[in-house]
Amino acid sequence: MDFEQKHIGVDIFSGAGGLSLGAISAGIIIPIAIEKDPNAAKTFKTNHPDSKVITENISNINPHSLNITNPLIVFGGPPCQGFSLSNSKTRNEKNENNKLYQEFIRFIEELKPKWFLFENVEGIVSFNKGATIKQIRQNFEELGYTVNHQVLTASDYGVPQDRNRFFLVGNKEGICFEFPEKQEKKVSVIDAIGDLPLLSNGQVEEELPYKSSPSEYAKRLRNGNQKALQNYVSRNNDLVIERYRHIKPGQNWKAIPDHLMKNYKDKNNCHSGIYKRLNPEAPSIVISNYRKNMLIHPEQDRGLSVREAARIQSFPDDFIFVGSLMHIQQQIGNAVPPLLAEAIFKQIMNYECQSK
Repeated sequence: MDFEQKHIGVDIFSGAGGLSLGAISAGIIIPIAIEKDPNAAKTFKTNHPDSKVITENISNINPHSLNITNPLIVFGGPPCQGFSLSNSKTRNEKNENNKLYQEFIRFIEELKPKWFLFENVEGIVSFNKGATIKQIRQNFEELGYTVNHQVLTASDYGVPQDRNRFFLVGNKEGICFEFPEKQEKKVSVIDAIGDLPLLSNGQVEEELPYKSSPSEYAKRLRNGNQKALQNYVSRNNDLVIERYRHIKPGQNWKAIPDHLMKNYKDKNNCHSGIYKRLNPEAPSIVISNYRKNMLIHPEQDRGLSVREAARIQSFPDDFIFVGSLMHIQQQIGNAVPPLLAEAIFKQIMNYECQSK
């Protein structure tokens, strides 16, 4: 099928589809997505049944085989473990994932979209003392794009999470993209998940009634749903639950008594995000590997459920994740918050409206 409509987008390195959700909300059609991970690809297809999802290695894909003519935008976030500030072991030039951005550049060169959006972790800005991002910008400029980049905080755009992400936006017609203005109002954790069901450690319920009336944010994310779906909680052992009981909102592992941390050779080496109980009155800390980090529900002595983590990432309640619990948790943690993506795509569409 040859797509020649306006406002066509191609999502590469799509993951579960956080960027695509934002793009669709802004009025962009996504006929094609590329995602190597089979579980994330199944999640994308489940929620976007009209899109074709390609699961091949992107280096083996010829962009012209997609039959996309004059796309409005190509967007995506190449795997970024090597750029992450939290990854001290593989944060170096030899990490193969760091070269995947070259595949992104290849797709831009071949498809020649009017716009592109390149997303990554904030650590890419300082990686290799800034030389990497300088090179990436130069690559796109040599292809004829006017580019601008910025690190945005998700909580500035209606997401109940202090998550920083790097965005580089380019335009082929000389427009220097200006990033959207921050929103004044912050969404708290309790606004995000306060209406979701009471759950216990290890409880797995496909659907449950909502607990209470929704906040403005929660009402938007319910999206007309009558019940909360995918209320899956990882099961922690008794020692972990006992540790949880000593931690108040906003506190972390430092609040745990020493006699409960004897299996840690030096607990002072623990990351500040380990055993963190979320503060209900503020945006969440980063939802990444929230199971491994033992992030704690703000009021209950347990980890976060799938639906709670999805809410904090700004996924709507009718968005269904596919795979094992571990794979689902990874998909949520890796995703770009859809509401953050939506703010950027709407800004791009504002330029499109002005050009008419």
